Amino acid sequence: MLIYTIRRLLISIPTLLFIAFVIFMLLELAPGDPMAQMPLTIPPEVKEKMRLALGLGEPWWVRFPLWLKQFFIVEPQYWIDNAFGTNFADGAQRIISFQSRSPVFEIIAERMPQTLWVVGMSYVVGVLIALPIGIISAYRQYSVFDQAGTFVSMIGFSVPPFFSGVLLIVIFSVQLKWLPSIYDTTHVVSDWDSFVFQLRQMVMPVMVLALQTTAQVSRYMRASMLDNLTQDYVRTARAKGMTESVVVLKHVLRNSMIPVVTVIALGIPAIFGGAIITEQIFKVNGLGQLLIIALQGNDIPMVMTITFLLAVLIVMMNLIADVLYGILDPRIRYD
Repeated sequence: MLIYTIRRLLISIPTLLFIAFVIFMLLELAPGDPMAQMPLTIPPEVKEKMRLALGLGEPWWVRFPLWLKQFFIVEPQYWIDNAFGTNFADGAQRIISFQSRSPVFEIIAERMPQTLWVVGMSYVVGVLIALPIGIISAYRQYSVFDQAGTFVSMIGFSVPPFFSGVLLIVIFSVQLKWLPSIYDTTHVVSDWDSFVFQLRQMVMPVMVLALQTTAQVSRYMRASMLDNLTQDYVRTARAKGMTESVVVLKHVLRNSMIPVVTVIALGIPAIFGGAIITEQIFKVNGLGQLLIIALQGNDIPMVMTITFLLAVLIVMMNLIADVLYGILDPRIRYD
C-alpha cells in the first residue's frame, strides 16, 4: 500500500503540471484585459506601464514557469518563514493579485474559514443524512420510506442551488423572518447568543449544499446495498444464525461502502464548485465569491491559483479513495 501511494503521488506531479498548463493557457487565450477595469481618464502610456509592472509584457513561456516557481517554491518558503521565523524566502516575489495588489495566498487564507464553515458543514451534514437513508431504503425496498427517500433525492438532483437558495430566502427570511438572508462573515462567536446566531445564518446555505450531497450519496448507497443484499455470503451469514443487524451493518455495509467511497471523495471538490453559486446567493465572503470577483476583474493570478487548488484537491481525493478501497476490502491489493 505504501509503495502504491508513493507511486501515485509521483504520477500526480506531471498530471498537476499538465492541468496547470491547461488552466494557464485557457486564461491566456480568454478574451479580456486586466486594464479594462481602469478609469478611462488614465492615459494609454500609463496603462502600458501598469501592464509591464504586472508582468503582462512577458510572453507566456516566461510567465508560466515563473508562476510555477512562485506557487511551489516561493509561497511554501513564506509559509515556513511565518511559522518558524526563518528567512528562506528572502523577499522573493510572491503571486500578486491584479485587483488588490496583495499576495494571493493571503487573500485566500482570509476567505478560507468562511468557505470551510459552510462547505465543510454542509458536506458532513449531507453525508450523515444520506448514508442512513440509503441503507434503510435498500433494506426496506419499495416501502413508504424508500419512496420518500427517492422523492427527496429527485428534488436534490433536479433543483439547482440558485433556485433552492432563493426559494429558502423567500420562505424563511422574507415571509417567516426566521433566518437571516445575508451571511455575516464578520460575526464572532463569543457567547451562547452569538453561537445561536451563527447557527441560524448557516442553516440555509448549509442545507442548500447538503441537499445535493444527500441526493447523490443516498442513491449510490441504496444501489450498492441492494446489489450486496442478494449475494451468497449474505444468505450464508443468515443461515449461520447471525442477527440482521450484524449481517447488514457489518458485512453488507462494509462491502457496499467501496463504490460509495469514490462518490464521497470526489464529491468534496464538486461541493466546492457548488459553493460558488451558493456563496453568491447568501453573500458568503468565501472562495466562491472571491473567484467570481476575480473572473469579473480578469485577475489572472487569483483565478489561476484558486482553480489549480481545486485541481489539486480533485487529484488528492482520487488518491484517498483508492487507498480506502484497500482498507475497506482486504481482497484488494496494489502490487
